[in-house]
Amino acid sequence: MPNESSDPVFQLIKSLTRSEKRHFRLFANRQGSTDGLKFLQLFDALDAAVHYDDERVLAQCPAIKKVQLANLKANLYRQLLASLRMYHAGQNLDIQLHEQLDYARVLYNRGLYQQSLRMLERVKLAAQQAGVGHIALQALDFEKLIEAQYITRSLQGRAEDLSAEALTLVEHVSQQHMLSSLALRMYGFYLQIGHSRNQEDYDRLTTFFRSALKHVDMSNPDFFEELYYYQAHVWYHTITQNFAACYRYAQKWVDLFERNPSMRDQQTMLYLKGLHNLLISTYNLLYYRKFIAVLNTLEAFAADPERRSNPNIEVLLFLYIYTNRINASFMQGRFTEGLAIVPPLLANLSQYQQQLDPHRLMVFYYKIASLYFGSGDFNKAIEYLTKIIQFKDSALREDIQCFARILNLIAHYEAGRDESLEYQIKSVYRFLGKMNDQQQMQVAIFRFLRSLGDMNPQELKTAFIQLKIQLTEIAANPFERRPFMYLDIISWLESKIENRPVQEIMQRKFALLR
Repeated sequence: MPNESSDPVFQLIKSLTRSEKRHFRLFANRQGSTDGLKFLQLFDALDAAVHYDDERVLAQCPAIKKVQLANLKANLYRQLLASLRMYHAGQNLDIQLHEQLDYARVLYNRGLYQQSLRMLERVKLAAQQAGVGHIALQALDFEKLIEAQYITRSLQGRAEDLSAEALTLVEHVSQQHMLSSLALRMYGFYLQIGHSRNQEDYDRLTTFFRSALKHVDMSNPDFFEELYYYQAHVWYHTITQNFAACYRYAQKWVDLFERNPSMRDQQTMLYLKGLHNLLISTYNLLYYRKFIAVLNTLEAFAADPERRSNPNIEVLLFLYIYTNRINASFMQGRFTEGLAIVPPLLANLSQYQQQLDPHRLMVFYYKIASLYFGSGDFNKAIEYLTKIIQFKDSALREDIQCFARILNLIAHYEAGRDESLEYQIKSVYRFLGKMNDQQQMQVAIFRFLRSLGDMNPQELKTAFIQLKIQLTEIAANPFERRPFMYLDIISWLESKIENRPVQEIMQRKFALLR
C-alpha cells in the first residue's frame, strides 16, 4: 500500500498552503466536466486524510471506482502542477519568460512572424537582464530560425549581429555551467570529507580547483558567473580551512545580491545561502560582532511581511536561523539557556521532515547533543548522539559520525554509566579502525579514555593536564585542527582540571571575544 513518504500526489497536496488550495479549487471548478469533479473529489479526500490509504479514499469517494484511481491520481497531479504554475507565475521570472516563449511559438505557427520576433526580442532582453542566459539563448535560436526562413526585414548586418550575439551568449552560458559544476564538486568534496584531513587532501583538492579555474575569464562576468565563482571559492576555502578567505568570498557573495536587489527577490534561496555561509565563516573565525550583525539581518529578512515566500524558502530560513542560533549559544558558552531552542527545533524538524536530507538531520542531532553535553545533561546528549551513530550510511559525513562516537564515549564517562563504557570503547575502536584518516587528536582522546578505568582518583587531574598539553601541541598543526572544530575537548579538559562546569569555562573565553 502506498504511504505518505512514497505517494507523490499525497505529498504534493500536503505541501500546499491554504491560499494554494483555494486557488486549485477555483482552477478545477473552471473545467466544469464530470472528470474534473471526480479529481476534485479525490483532492478533497486526500487533503482531509492524515495518512494515505487507498481503501479509505475509495470509501470517501463512491463515484470513483478502483480501476479509475491510478488515472485520476495522474490527472490530479498534472492539474495541481498546472494550478501551482499559474499561481506562482508572478513570482518566478523564468516561468514568465518560458510562457512568453510559448506565446512566440503560437504566433509563429499562425504566420505572425513580426509579432513573434518582437516578443522574442522582449524575452531575450529580460532574460539577459536577469542573468538567465540559457533562456536568452533559446529566444535567440528561435529568432535565427525565423530570420533564416522568412524575409521579415532587411538582413543587411542582421546575420552578423545575431551570430555575434549568439557566440557571446554561448560563452557566458558555458562559463556559468563550468563554474556552477565546480561549486557543486567542491560541495560534494565537503560532504565526503568535511575539512581537509592531511597534506595529500589539500594538494589534490588545490590542484583540481586551480586546474578548473585555469581558463575562466572574469573580466566581464554576468551575475551568475560571478555568483558561482564566489560559491566555488567559499567551498574550497571551507574545506582547506582558510576561514579568512572563506569570509572574504562569502561577503562578496552577499554583496553581489545587495548590489542587485532584483536578483535578491528572484533568487532568494541563493541569497539566504550566502548569508548562511557568511555566518559560518564568522563563527569559525570567532568574529562575534559580525556574526550577530549578519544573524540579525537574516532574522529581519525572515520577519519581513513583504518578502517572497515559498516552501523552499521557509525550509532554508528554518535551517539557517536555528543552526546559527545554536552556534550563537556555543560562542557565548550559554548551553543551558540554549536548550530553550530545542522544543521548537524538534517541532520544525517534524514539520519539514519531507524536505530534510539525512545530512541536515545529522548536523542538527549533533548540535542538540552538544547543547545537552555543555549544559551537563549527559544522558540526553547520549540520546541524540545515538541517533547519529545509528545512521545507516556511515560514509555520509564520516567526520561527524566519528566525533559523535567520541563525544558519546565521554558522555558515558561523565554520566557514570560505567557498565556501558567497555562496549562504547569497543564501538569507537571498531569505527576508528574503518577510517582512513585517523587523526592524532582522535587517537589521543581514545587512548586516554580507554585508560581512565585503571587510574586512581588522585591521578586524574594530572592525567587531564597531560592530555591538555598533548592536544594543544597537536592543534598547532593546521591539518590536525579539524577535530577541534567539532569537539571543544580543550574546554572540557579545563573544566575537569578546574572542577568547574564546561559552560563556565566557555563563558570565560567568550568574554575575551567581546
